Amino acid sequence: MRITTLAALAGALLTAALCAGPAQAGSWQDNQSLGGFNNVHLYTPDSDSPVGTGKALLVVLHGCTQSINAYKTANLENAAEEFGMVVAVPDAMNKAGFSCWSYWQGTKSRSAGDYKNLIDLANELSSDSGRGIDPNQVYIAGLSSGASFANTTACLAPDVFAGVGVSAGPSVGTSSSGAIGPCEQADVESRCRNLGGAYQSAFDTQVASIAHGDADTTVNTCYNRQNAEGMAGLYGVSELAGSTTLNQDGGSAEEYLWQGGRVSMLWLNGLDHSWSGGQGASGSYIGSASINYARYLGEFFSNNNARVDRNLAPSLSQVSAAPDGDRIQVSGYADDEDGTVSRVDIVIDGLDGGGDNLTAVVDGSGFFQGTSASLADGLYAVAVVAVDNDDGESEPTVDTVRVGTEPPPSAPVLSDIGVSLDGQCATVSGEVVDENQDLASVTVTFSTGATAADLDGVRYTARACGLSGGANSATVVAEDQGGLSASDQIDFVIDAGQVATLDQHISAGRLDYTNYANCYLEYSTEAFKLNEIETGGQCQWQDGDASCVGPLQACSGSGGDDGGDDGGDPPTDPDDGCQAETTYNYYHKTAGRAYSTGNYYTPDYFAQGSDQPMAGSTWGTTELHSTDGGTVWQVGACP
Repeated sequence: MRITTLAALAGALLTAALCAGPAQAGSWQDNQSLGGFNNVHLYTPDSDSPVGTGKALLVVLHGCTQSINAYKTANLENAAEEFGMVVAVPDAMNKAGFSCWSYWQGTKSRSAGDYKNLIDLANELSSDSGRGIDPNQVYIAGLSSGASFANTTACLAPDVFAGVGVSAGPSVGTSSSGAIGPCEQADVESRCRNLGGAYQSAFDTQVASIAHGDADTTVNTCYNRQNAEGMAGLYGVSELAGSTTLNQDGGSAEEYLWQGGRVSMLWLNGLDHSWSGGQGASGSYIGSASINYARYLGEFFSNNNARVDRNLAPSLSQVSAAPDGDRIQVSGYADDEDGTVSRVDIVIDGLDGGGDNLTAVVDGSGFFQGTSASLADGLYAVAVVAVDNDDGESEPTVDTVRVGTEPPPSAPVLSDIGVSLDGQCATVSGEVVDENQDLASVTVTFSTGATAADLDGVRYTARACGLSGGANSATVVAEDQGGLSASDQIDFVIDAGQVATLDQHISAGRLDYTNYANCYLEYSTEAFKLNEIETGGQCQWQDGDASCVGPLQACSGSGGDDGGDDGGDPPTDPDDGCQAETTYNYYHKTAGRAYSTGNYYTPDYFAQGSDQPMAGSTWGTTELHSTDGGTVWQVGACP
């Protein structure tokens, strides 16, 4: 890569900044409307994947009767941070039986039901440049019905999903009876190949991990080897001799591998019918007896993904750019962990024109040096990039250097302001040039407050999340050490919309029954979009023409309602160790505090975790309480 103009350098840095600043890094975003799903819990790590470019994506599918909330206590964050994986946990839209993913019924097609929704979810997340997800590192996994559905989806879309994790899942194409009854024989290889249709070639680079708790008495353990051998047959690889005992995360597992790391099979020691979260994991159908399976998947996928470029980029260190009379001298060190540095490109670009391009070589210690031709007096941007023997490029190192005498004091100059939006987050970027090279700070003020911008050469970036929907603005102030300053401003519109049916909006707390008639007459049972609009220091969810509106409440980015509550009574003070909720049984279920058997006879609702029956069927009102932060719920008031 040769950066020949300051504009090209700015563009390269802006792209790098956007890819490095994903939505709400290091945190959960709950109940997001993504792909075709109304509720997706999304964790975005601070780290990047150890291979390829950017982050990986792991979509995790829940099991029957299991709330997606259970996965927030399954140690997914540990795996996400260690292996740079964005984790998405969607709530199935087309549930069957005991709130299962309906793997045994319906059309198995890329354009049907939740198969389409999962493909859309993966594509939406990986195509959003603000999230920095490498489309070659998109994976899917699940537990039980979610495992079978994940396997089927990976068969339908091997071009989208580079890997699949199947935990205690019945084989592709088996019936619902086969899940909890005798083992159902299935030709996994043939069924998966047929589902792949025109995308057969993508199976050549797909990998699969199959796992099962050795103490599982719910789903027949026969499926573990049947699934592993079926996927191995599809990929055309043979099993390696022997096994390896893995001791990690407070537990152990027995690992069997196939050629090229294409397939692994795990026996999760001591684990029942649960997602294996490792030591400290808890929740409904979340087990702590064995290893952290998500962490295992992160390592297995990153080690064996054949779709990523495994060439590690070279690195630069101790880079110095300084004037030498009417020239600029640049030096530093370049290193390449998995190869050699073939050259170092140095681009010197004058802010008022002129400059020079240099190519430096490195010596045995990695040292390089280059000196420009004679330059006119002025301020120059200096960009340095190391290139390795596989044409891999380091991140550019950028600095500014003045040739000649200092000009009179003058305020910094701001230009090229822009904004990138994702959800209720905004990243403001631009260019700042200080002729005197005494820039002290750049501050960007959003509606949520002031943020100190990150500076990289002549580029600045600042990010804020939790912004209210609708019209917003950001003001940039650059100040030098002498107190001289300049300002700039950009206006933008945050789309904080959520798409759901009327009942789902009410369940999530965005609407209540006050305006029910107007909303129902306009939308009936169809899904529609609400936007979160700031009104007098609070927020209100509104449709496009404000004919269907919710109550005034705390904005979702202010630490109040995050759009994922159920509209029931406010919980008791969490400081007393107990929280209580009173609402309809149906809303307890949608919030993850209860589950339903689907039985028409009462009671058909049960408290999540304790399995205590709840009277009154769907529209009965029940008070539930939890003393462990919302993992186990019990009927009645707090003790």
